[in-house]
Amino acid sequence: MIPAGKRAAVVRALDEEEVDYVITDETSNREYTAVATFPIPKAAVEPVLERLREAGIDERTYTVIVAAETVISRRFDALEEEYAEESEHGGDRISREELQAKADDLASGLRTYVLMTVISAVIATAGLLLDSPATVVGSMVIAPLIGPAMSAAIGTVVDDEGMFRRGVRMQVIGVAVAVTAATLFAFALRTLGLVPPGLDPLELAEVAERLAPNVLVLAVAIGAGVAGIVSLMTGVSATLVGVMIAVALIPPAAAVGIGIAFGIPRLVIGAGVIVAVNVLSINLAALVVLWYEGYRPQRWFREDDARAAVTKRVVVLVVAIAVLSVFLGGVTYDSYVASNTESDIRTAVGDELAALDTEANLLELRVERAGTVPPLETERVVVTVGTPPGATVEGLAATLEGRIEVATGDAPRVEVRFVIVDRAG
Repeated sequence: MIPAGKRAAVVRALDEEEVDYVITDETSNREYTAVATFPIPKAAVEPVLERLREAGIDERTYTVIVAAETVISRRFDALEEEYAEESEHGGDRISREELQAKADDLASGLRTYVLMTVISAVIATAGLLLDSPATVVGSMVIAPLIGPAMSAAIGTVVDDEGMFRRGVRMQVIGVAVAVTAATLFAFALRTLGLVPPGLDPLELAEVAERLAPNVLVLAVAIGAGVAGIVSLMTGVSATLVGVMIAVALIPPAAAVGIGIAFGIPRLVIGAGVIVAVNVLSINLAALVVLWYEGYRPQRWFREDDARAAVTKRVVVLVVAIAVLSVFLGGVTYDSYVASNTESDIRTAVGDELAALDTEANLLELRVERAGTVPPLETERVVVTVGTPPGATVEGLAATLEGRIEVATGDAPRVEVRFVIVDRAG
């Protein structure tokens, strides 16, 4: 919409940009004299809007940006090539105004957001307790978490404090609602006897997976954050990317609820660390990518404030992730030590059994570890040995204790169980 007195300036700006346009007289409102309609490539939206602002078209007037399916024009094709070459960040990046609008569209109302989060958390909890990966994946599809995660980063780089605060607030509410819903649902299932009596959630693969997080969760969260913001910047549908963000948040939040309901503190801590690291990493990745891609506030004199806010929030996120990564690194190192220790023990037991005159062989090996600070110490080793009928192996436990101590440096208690194996039968 062209205000009175600005028509010549607008036409001159469009001519200088070599844009095809149509000017239509406007009679419905005396504040505006005409309407300008023109097709431009994605990469040209932001620079052309800047030129129009200089001509007097700002937020006090009406500017509508819509996606055109197809533009058949040689001049448009030339313009598209020109801006693709001039653009420092590629020709697929949408303008700042479009990015903010997309972030607003993704942010559903509070009631809908809470309801969908509750449903998603309940389904995820059921999937974890059923040990059903398909059900867990289904819960992620409906989780409405991408909007708040992206809004906080976008609000920071474009200096929209309201959008930033809303994004942070909605993320906190989302995680809190998911954990609460999962806790209440899991507690109800346990109280009403709808799960098998004596069920140990840690024996379920889907739950145990969230018990001891390692540094790989950082890769998942950072990848989700980058994919989420790139999908918005390029105007690509964010539905599938939203599933990826939900992967990083909903199942671990449900695992926290199960840990609370079943009274398993280490599950609460392990899954809670995953949730915290993932939330922080998604926000950090989105924030860094947006700033790198050149998104800045509309007013140049606000850029210094935005840069300071980005720097401050990046530092806070990095420090928080680094602190939590100490836990992740400890778990990763402990997993490495546990794997090597079990391999050494298995080799030592195998060598000892091979040295015996009997046909004894190793059937099963269980290594139990204890401690609070990684790496944990090997406390007990249970060895199940298969022997032929009539064979006896005296003092094997004591011998294995010595071999295991030499091989690993630990001195665990060794328990040997014999199973008679009748090979002829």
